[in-house]
Amino acid sequence: MGRPFFVRDHYSACVNKSHVMRVLVLGAGQMGSGIAYVCAAAGHTVLLNDIDAAAIERGRASIGRTLERQLEKKRLSEPQARAIEAHIGAQLLISKGMEVDIAIEAASEDTGLKQRLFANLDAALPPAAILASNTSSISITLLGAATRRPDQVIGMHFMNPVPVMKLVEVIRGLATSDHTFEATKRFVKELDKIPVEVNDYPGFVSNRILMPMLNEAFFAYMEGVASAEAIDTVVKLGMNHPMGPLELADFIGLDTCLAIMEVLHDGLGDSKYRPCPLLRKMVAAGYLGKKTGRGFFTYS
Repeated sequence: MGRPFFVRDHYSACVNKSHVMRVLVLGAGQMGSGIAYVCAAAGHTVLLNDIDAAAIERGRASIGRTLERQLEKKRLSEPQARAIEAHIGAQLLISKGMEVDIAIEAASEDTGLKQRLFANLDAALPPAAILASNTSSISITLLGAATRRPDQVIGMHFMNPVPVMKLVEVIRGLATSDHTFEATKRFVKELDKIPVEVNDYPGFVSNRILMPMLNEAFFAYMEGVASAEAIDTVVKLGMNHPMGPLELADFIGLDTCLAIMEVLHDGLGDSKYRPCPLLRKMVAAGYLGKKTGRGFFTYS
């Protein structure tokens, strides 16, 4: 591979279809596999990483199911689907000397875990590489401080499901450079997404607004205001939301909802962000939503 696309002293003015990027995606779960898919669909080379080979294969299987749905809907041809699949490789170990232009971390919403991952990426990847996080709430400034390149650390918060949703919050940490921001914004556009600039505050914009609404729905259910079905119906029919708040929370993962509410509560110091006790209890019981088959609703 030639000169890296992202270079510290001179970032390219644009991302174009003819330049194939090498993208490392950390985390092969629901979000990470979706990010890998959209990067591969844009023609980039993707290295998919997770804690073990089995986790990576589950991610690749999820990407395979997305491709099958696209084929069934005739949004892709067979050769296009196979080309996307061929762009995605497994990368079990993060080691020095890897040729990567941009790394996108999509691990669990755990501050300590993300800090360790960013420190490891900083040590292993080329000096020119941008380090991005798909975090939905954790401080980009804090993640940048775990590296020697905080000017090249940025947030890329994709919405779920990644292949469908257009928005990406592009979050600037305190040290994020204009070069890093502009290059990342153009990269997001290359993925056929819409980047929106956001500054580094707990929950950013999307979850600072969404999660308190979900949390209030948890309180309404806990207090017996209405059944889960009734709460969701009111929001869907009365507010024209495509999905009710309790179903949406199950889809996101109740553990993820709790982690984000904790970040909001700790970071903003306001009691209005306190997580609902029922949410804590359900997470403790392992009722995490769709991924475990049980949350506010049950799933086969």
